[in-house]
Amino acid sequence: MLVADVAPSDNANSVHFHKRLARRNAVRVAPGTPAENWENEERADIEYRIIEGRYLEDLRANISPMVISQIDSEEQFVDWFESLADWGPGQDHPLFDWLANQADLSQMKWFLTQEIAGEAGFDDLLAYSQVKLPTQAKLECARNYWDEMGRGKAGAMHGPLLAGMINELGLQPSLEETVWESLALGNIMLGMATNRRYAYHSLGALGVIELTAPQRAAKVVAGMQRLGLSTTAFAYFKLHAVIDIIHSKNWIREIIRPLIRENLEYAQYIAEGALMRLHSGKLCFDRYASELHLDFSTNATH
Repeated sequence: MLVADVAPSDNANSVHFHKRLARRNAVRVAPGTPAENWENEERADIEYRIIEGRYLEDLRANISPMVISQIDSEEQFVDWFESLADWGPGQDHPLFDWLANQADLSQMKWFLTQEIAGEAGFDDLLAYSQVKLPTQAKLECARNYWDEMGRGKAGAMHGPLLAGMINELGLQPSLEETVWESLALGNIMLGMATNRRYAYHSLGALGVIELTAPQRAAKVVAGMQRLGLSTTAFAYFKLHAVIDIIHSKNWIREIIRPLIRENLEYAQYIAEGALMRLHSGKLCFDRYASELHLDFSTNATH
């Protein structure tokens, strides 16, 4: 029984846990049809939800020392949230300078394959997260979602842009070949977005992605251009290096500010969600560096 499980405490358990949860999540969110065994499926889903919840609660406890200790005003919180781009976990990670300046083609492809395999789909996360939000926040989610949808043009949709990169580079992402830290990112984001008790956590996590992704995306683009890859290959990252700067400003103005103006208590949950995402991202970047045999502690590679 899954409810007898505990949150992963070592690498072997983490691999097993996140691969199993990723498989279940893929089934859970996929469109389906009525089946005779639907009651058994619902019971199994409850088991997964419980172990997923335990993992998210453990993660909340893990990042709690980094959460702003006292939130007295909207301005104070926004200043703190924006400062995450400077000091938050994983920021200015040397992996991205290395990708921009040193990675060879096979190393770049490995990195991209890992990133794709752990991708939860920002558009779907937005759609789940906006349910029953107040009007102003819901409208900004809708504007952001419309951008994800290419403003109604199939060729500009972010999903197909990512698929274009996969096809152009011949990447073959698979769950079995993906490090558990990358799978964890997708599991965490989906867990927050689909469980309404983590609605504000999800908004914090999505908002901090918009805040921090542009710098990393720009360095990935620089590396792909250096390697002579086509515009089709790096179009997805090039778009996010620019548009997410705008999205971040709008997210803070239209979602975070109004929500904490309504209830200052929401700020803690937004902060937790942001740090859960950043902390998990740092673990992912560190694992990538390890798999690529990079040693940034001595500014050397081997």
